[in-house]
Amino acid sequence: MTRPPAARAAVVGAGLIGAGWSALFLAHGIDVKAWDPDPGARPALEELVASALEDLRELGLEGSGQLDFAATLEEALEGAEFVQENAPEREELKTALLAEIDALAPTGAIIASSTSSLLRSHITRACGDPERVVIGHPFNPPHLIPLVEIVGPAPDAASTRRAVAFYEALGKETVVLKKEARGHLINRINSALWREAVSLYQQGLADPADIDRAIKAGPALRWPFLGPYETYHLGGGEGGIRHYFEHLQPIQEERWKEMPTPELDDAFRARIIESVEKAMADRSVAQRARERDRRLLAMLKLRAKLTQQEPD
Repeated sequence: MTRPPAARAAVVGAGLIGAGWSALFLAHGIDVKAWDPDPGARPALEELVASALEDLRELGLEGSGQLDFAATLEEALEGAEFVQENAPEREELKTALLAEIDALAPTGAIIASSTSSLLRSHITRACGDPERVVIGHPFNPPHLIPLVEIVGPAPDAASTRRAVAFYEALGKETVVLKKEARGHLINRINSALWREAVSLYQQGLADPADIDRAIKAGPALRWPFLGPYETYHLGGGEGGIRHYFEHLQPIQEERWKEMPTPELDDAFRARIIESVEKAMADRSVAQRARERDRRLLAMLKLRAKLTQQEPD
């Protein structure tokens, strides 16, 4: 194994996301000190990390970083070269926590927040050195999904470049946003898809189970290797995206006009919950999550194999 990008990392917040990051760091030979305000979080963290390390070993990652659970935030940050914050998605909480981390973390350490939606300019406003704080947003489960979205002080800022180098040394694929936006990049796309899925159910076109089935049996099959722009480029035939705009964009615009934002009142939320729970009743959430991870492992192995092949 190549030299790890840091000797020690601090993981602040030891839930699902923190456990995934911890396992990834450990598998690359980075020592981790984790901290959570709940002193009882340690057993769950250790169980989640052990399971995630099994997954990572299947991908050939055999690093032997050491995991410790710190009694205090200050102890967790001692000697850390990289800090990954994973607190609940509440702006006031993250703002105060990041300010405390910034005050305690060693000079020169990069501080990354896993926030999935909050604006960097808001959550760093109380930091003494906000220039070293970036958003490093993973996707669940973070030990397996390659993508990390990065929002720094500027795309070419030193902290942004260091965060990119750190994550890419862990095998991650980074996308640096040119500017901040609520939800960053992919969660905005996810929100658009979720909004339309909810709207289609509200309009009576299909039930949640059929909408899920249609996605899985249709466009999701090409998503591992085609993004939306390439999809529409291919959809334009020999003329590519140029032909698509010339001949098919008017049809797309008509569809956009008929895509209302759904009204999520209490009654409709209850309908969604009842329908989804009924469709998912055969297996627990934990069983489905494990099934997801096993399939992700298989997909990652296939993806690695395909990327080694030259295109036809």
